[in-house]
Amino acid sequence: MLTILQSFENRLRKLENTVEPVYNETEMLRRRQENIEKTMVTLDNVLGYYHVAKEVEEFIKEGPHNCGLEKYLSIMDRLVQAHNYFNKHNPTSLELTDVIRVYDDGKEALVIEFRTLLGRHCRPVPPVMVLDMISTDEELQGSDDIQLEHLPEKILTELSLISTWLFNNTKNTEYMKDYTRSRSSMLIKSLQGLKDHMKTSTGNSSISLFSMANSPAAGGKGKTSKDTPARKSVRKMAHSFKRRAATALMQSPFDPGNKRQGSHAELPKEENLDVEVDIYITELSALLKLIQSEAQLMSGIIADKHHRSVFDNIIQEGLDSVIKNGELLAVNAKKSIAKHDFINVLSVFPVLKHLRSIKPEFDLTLEGCATPTRAKLTSLLSTLGSTAAKALEEFALSIKTDPEKASMPKDGTVHELTNRTIIFLEPLLDYADTAGAMLLLHGEQAAPSEAVDPKKSKMRLADYITKTLSALGLNLTIKAETYSDPTLRPVFMLNNYHYILKSLKRSGLLDLIHTWNKDVGQFYEDRINEQKKLYSESWSRVMHYITEVHEPISQQRIQAMENSKLKDKEKQNIKDKFSGFNKELEDILKIQKGYAIPDPELREQMKKDNKDFIIPAFRMFLDKFKRLNFTKNPEKYIKYSVQDVAEVVDKLFDMSA
Repeated sequence: MLTILQSFENRLRKLENTVEPVYNETEMLRRRQENIEKTMVTLDNVLGYYHVAKEVEEFIKEGPHNCGLEKYLSIMDRLVQAHNYFNKHNPTSLELTDVIRVYDDGKEALVIEFRTLLGRHCRPVPPVMVLDMISTDEELQGSDDIQLEHLPEKILTELSLISTWLFNNTKNTEYMKDYTRSRSSMLIKSLQGLKDHMKTSTGNSSISLFSMANSPAAGGKGKTSKDTPARKSVRKMAHSFKRRAATALMQSPFDPGNKRQGSHAELPKEENLDVEVDIYITELSALLKLIQSEAQLMSGIIADKHHRSVFDNIIQEGLDSVIKNGELLAVNAKKSIAKHDFINVLSVFPVLKHLRSIKPEFDLTLEGCATPTRAKLTSLLSTLGSTAAKALEEFALSIKTDPEKASMPKDGTVHELTNRTIIFLEPLLDYADTAGAMLLLHGEQAAPSEAVDPKKSKMRLADYITKTLSALGLNLTIKAETYSDPTLRPVFMLNNYHYILKSLKRSGLLDLIHTWNKDVGQFYEDRINEQKKLYSESWSRVMHYITEVHEPISQQRIQAMENSKLKDKEKQNIKDKFSGFNKELEDILKIQKGYAIPDPELREQMKKDNKDFIIPAFRMFLDKFKRLNFTKNPEKYIKYSVQDVAEVVDKLFDMSA
C-alpha cells in the first residue's frame, strides 16, 4: 500500500514539473498582452489629446444650454486632462495652445450659463409668502416651517454642478460675484415688495379700521370679506392700531356731557407713524427669515470655504437698508423729544421689544460674518435704546417743569397734563421689560448689561412711573393754587387724583407700581377722601343757616311759639334763616353747575354725598319752622321742599342744567 502511494506521489511531482513552466510562460504572455492593451489605450488617449481641441470645439461653441450640461462638463473634463498632459510633458507644443484656447472659451461659457440661469430663474419672494412665513413662525409654533423655493429643483442642480466644476478646476470667482449680485438684488426686491404691499394694504384698511373704532355702531353688522393670507397679516398688524385707538378713547376723562372747551383728549394723530412702525417690525422679521433662507439656498451652490464671505456680501445691502430705516426711526423720535411730542416716541418701544426678542436668532444666523456686519444690529439696538431712555427721562422732566398756569381748565376738570401723562405711561406696561431695561442700560444711572434681568427691569420701570406720578401730583398741587375760587381747587385735585387712580387700576399699572411701593394705591385713596372733605366745606354757609349756628331756637321754644304770637324779632330771625339758606343754595347752584366732574360714577357719588350731608339737616330745619306763622307770604321764604333741594343738587356739575 505504501509502495502504491509513493508511486502516485512521484507521478504527481513529474506532472507538476512539466506543467509549471507552461503555466509561467502563459502567465507571462497574459501580462504582456495586458500591458500592450494598456499601452494602446494610453497611446490612444495621448493621441486623443492632440486632437481633442478640434473634436470638442464645436460643442464648446454651442454652449452647455444646447448640448446638455452633463455632456458639456464631460467635454470640459477631457480638455482639463489634455491641458494637464501637455503642461507636464510638452509645455511648448502648439496643441497645448489650442487646448488652452478652447478650454478658456468653455470655462467662460460655463460662467455665462451660471449667470444666465440666475438671471432667468431668480425671482423676489412674493409678499404674501413672506407674511405667511412670519405669521407661521409667530402663531403656529411647533408646525412645519414654510420653506421658500427660490429656484426650481432642476435649476438648483445645474447651478450646483457648474459651481462645483468651476471651484474644483479653476480659480475663477466671477460666478460667485454673479451669485452675490443676483441674490442680493432679490433680497432687496423682496423686502421692498413687502413694504409696498403692506403700505398699500394698510392704507386701504386703516381708514375703515379707525372709523369703526370711533363709531358708536362699531358693534353693528357689516360685510365680511374672505380671509386671505395677506388680509390676515394686515389685520394682525392693524390690531395694535385698533387697540391703541380703543385704549385712548377709554383713557379720555371727558364724557360727552362734560367735555370742556380746549380739551385735547382726542386720539393723537399718529396713525401714519403706527403704520410705519408696524411695517418696520414686520420688515425686521422678514429680513431674518429671508437671510436664513439665503444661507440655506447657498449651501448647495457655493463651496463651504466661501460660505461666510459670500453670505456676508449677499445680505449687506438688505441689512443696511433695514438698519437705515431703524436709525431714521430713532432720528424722528429724537425730533419728537425735542418738540415734547412724547406720544409719538412710544412707537420706539414695540420696535425695541421685537428687536430684542429676535436678536439672538439674528446673531446665530450672522455667526461667522465679518465683525462690522454682526455689530450693526447691536449698534441699532443701542441707538434705539438710548433714544427710548432719553424720551422717558425728558418726559418725566417735562412733567416737573410744566408751566403753572398752562391751559388751566376753568371748570376744574382733569388737567391735560394728567391726561397726557396717563396716555404716555399706560402703553409702557406692555413693554415693561424693554422700557425698564433701557432705563437700566442707558439712563442716568446706567448699569452693565449683565446686571439687567426682567425682574430688575420691571422694578426700574415701576420706580420711574412712581417718581413721574409724584412729580405730576406736585405740579397739579401748585396749579390748583392758581384758582381764585377756593372750592374749585379740591374739585380740580379730586378729578385728577380719581382719574389717575382709576386709570392705574384699569390698566394694571398699579400692580406693577406696587412691586416697588405698595402704598401708592392707598396714598391716592387718602388724597381723594381728603379732597372730598375739603370740597364739603363749600356747603358750610348753607349749613350755617339750617343748623342754626347763629341765634338758634330750641325745640321747646318752637312749641311755645306755635301757641302764641311771634314777636317781630323772632319772625325776622326765621325769615333771615330761610332767606340766607335760599341765597346760599342758589349761589352754590350758580357756581357749581359750572364745575366739571367728568367721571359719571364720581359725579353721582359726589351728588349723593351732598344729599346725605344736606338733606337730613334741611328736613329737620323745614319741619321745625314751616308750622310757624312767621310770614304772610310763606312761599317767599319757603322756596324749596326736600325734593326741591335734592333736584338742585342733581343740577350740580352740569352746565346744561
